[in-house]
Amino acid sequence: MKKILLIGTGGTIASEVTEDGLAPELTSEQLLAHIPTISDICTVACIQLLNLDSTNMEPGHWRRMARCIRDHYDDYDGFVLTHGTDTMAYTAAALSYLVQQSPKSVVLTGAQKPIGFDSTDSKINLADAFRVAASDFPGVSIVFNGKVILGTRAQKTHSKSFQAFSSINYPYLGVLRDGALLPYIRQDCAAAPVFYDDLDTKVALLKLTPGCGKETLDFLLSRNDALIIESFGVGGLPEAGGFFESIRAWMEKKKTVVLTTQVQNEGSDLTVYHVGHRLKDTGVLEAYDMTTEAVYAKLMWILAQTRDPAKIRRMFYTPVAKDILWPGEA
Repeated sequence: MKKILLIGTGGTIASEVTEDGLAPELTSEQLLAHIPTISDICTVACIQLLNLDSTNMEPGHWRRMARCIRDHYDDYDGFVLTHGTDTMAYTAAALSYLVQQSPKSVVLTGAQKPIGFDSTDSKINLADAFRVAASDFPGVSIVFNGKVILGTRAQKTHSKSFQAFSSINYPYLGVLRDGALLPYIRQDCAAAPVFYDDLDTKVALLKLTPGCGKETLDFLLSRNDALIIESFGVGGLPEAGGFFESIRAWMEKKKTVVLTTQVQNEGSDLTVYHVGHRLKDTGVLEAYDMTTEAVYAKLMWILAQTRDPAKIRRMFYTPVAKDILWPGEA
């Protein structure tokens, strides 16, 4: 029987009702007590690494999770991390870069309702996560509402319903039906994982709005090493307001700028309109079909390793865990 390590980090799944609203209170052992049938699937050991509402999750916590997996990697056949749903997609993306090519499963799951509630999705999500972790399903994924989602492709798309997560611009890796895993796509893996320790946290995000000026862009780039701009449609910047001149000036200072889209599906294409095409000669990177969560985590991973613009560009467009399928020019 497979040995799985359950790593608790908090979230709704582990929450109880307090005077100030739901707050994570339960330990991993207490969660496990709610689903005794897990012993029919695998043998489980528990570590309570954190106990946070996922709104309080930070990059330093992602590094702690990756170190925990690395420290115990040889002792277990797979890993399940319980996590709050609000930032789970960011954590899944980050772990996809910090724990690469893993032949063992690293599964994140959580719930929209606490495990102690009568109407809860916690028990089935947790049981399904163990099923995937014990099924030689390599790499980082989110298991939620009967779906297995690639770690670099997940986004939270519903705030309350049990169908909380979607797979963006990529198929589901598999589904779970009546306690059985039906695998569709097997992630690439190596004989052993590659672990990384460092992240550059000076990455900012700007959501473009009509009438937005370059002052916000300048402010963010003055305090960060990279900026992601969520633009409209297939991508572009307003021709008025000095955006292009400002970006060129910051690029000369070796800042990194990535253009992505606010539109959830189908990605960016800066070649379509003049407002995007003129960015192609500035050195700005284009996210294409990547999720914002993946872009954010990937930039942190890249910038922790190099500040050379050519190397940043090459690494950004080199797929990791299928995070990008429409790479631009290297």
